[in-house]
Amino acid sequence: MIRNFDDLLHKVKKMPNKIVVIAAAHTNSALEAAIMAKKENIANSLLIGDKTIIKKYLEENVPELTDAFEIIDTGSNMKLAAKRSVEAINKGKADILLKGKCDTATLLKAVLDKEDGLRTGEILSDVLVYEHPEKLVLMSDGGINLYPTLEEKISIIKNAVKVAHGLENPKPNVALLAAVEVVNPKMPPTIDASIISKMNDRNQIKGCIINGPLAFDNAVSEVAAKMKGIESEVAGKADVLIMPNIESGNIFGKCLTYYCKYRVAHVVMGAKAPILIASRADNAETKMLSMALGVLCA
Repeated sequence: MIRNFDDLLHKVKKMPNKIVVIAAAHTNSALEAAIMAKKENIANSLLIGDKTIIKKYLEENVPELTDAFEIIDTGSNMKLAAKRSVEAINKGKADILLKGKCDTATLLKAVLDKEDGLRTGEILSDVLVYEHPEKLVLMSDGGINLYPTLEEKISIIKNAVKVAHGLENPKPNVALLAAVEVVNPKMPPTIDASIISKMNDRNQIKGCIINGPLAFDNAVSEVAAKMKGIESEVAGKADVLIMPNIESGNIFGKCLTYYCKYRVAHVVMGAKAPILIASRADNAETKMLSMALGVLCA
């Protein structure tokens, strides 16, 4: 099992190179990520955006790589950059889509276009991977689905489990998080968690072990689980944390970065290709690690 990002990078470097298309690549962090990925032999990049800005950055910072990237000029037109990036995936010119300066809404509109987009019939969900000192842990969904229904939560789980399998965890422990570990009719996430857990027991959701509702402490701490008398294969040993709503996922994800200082990577699953929607505040390393994660999932 891949237990940290160094293991991930080591594995990806041995894989055939994939191509990452960057929508609106004329931003420093995206170009730095493309350069890092190229130097580390993780992925090649197709740069779509303002060619003048992109060329100037490459010439000033890595003149030896000025001609190493294909550039498609769309000027500062974000909608056109998003459209051309999606076209590159559909035409087989790229394997992974990374958001550059293009805003998320514009990129997702192109991705979800009914005629020319990257729809598969599945819902999209963001899977965050963070590097805990003991292992890589996955969290979803803190980025796309606001208040997921029962059916949407099942799709979110399936998307996250695919990423876990890619990280060589054949049967990940999935914890369905809530504020408490008991079913409370006044708290819908606890009801959804109990139904989904029973579906997993009956093999309706495969490839993982699911338990919930679990409070966060019971999901990640065996000591806390024992103190509360919770007996479960998942309690205290969760590999995947499924959040009840976008607020909890978004806040938790930012705490990992800004308080815990953990290295993280994101990948959006459910489309024809992995989509990397890094935050505008994410640094080049996070985007590069997300590229590596995308390569693994492509």
